[in-house]
Amino acid sequence: MQTENHSKEKTFSKRTLLIYLKKNIVIAGIAGYYFIGLILYIFAEVDILLPCIWYTLFNVRCPGCGLTRAFIHILSFDFSAAWDSNPLIFIVAPGMTFYIIRDFVRFIKRNR
Repeated sequence: MQTENHSKEKTFSKRTLLIYLKKNIVIAGIAGYYFIGLILYIFAEVDILLPCIWYTLFNVRCPGCGLTRAFIHILSFDFSAAWDSNPLIFIVAPGMTFYIIRDFVRFIKRNR
């Protein structure tokens, strides 16, 4: 009996996650592309990530330039290199994490 409840809870969470991803398909697509790009860059040194449009057009770094490199440094626990790439990562990464978790919790509460 307890195994059945546990499997139902697992199915419910997977189903809920799939419904959430379908409702946020654009954000999920961008996050998926970014995740695959990071994995390819870290393990195979293949760079498929988009370059900064602002830097490409005007040859001036925007406030977001270096966030991808900083995120890669954070994944390898090299916080000083992350700071050197773009100190804004220490605001953006926790902020985006908080936003995603809060949005998912609200989604679960609405759909109970």
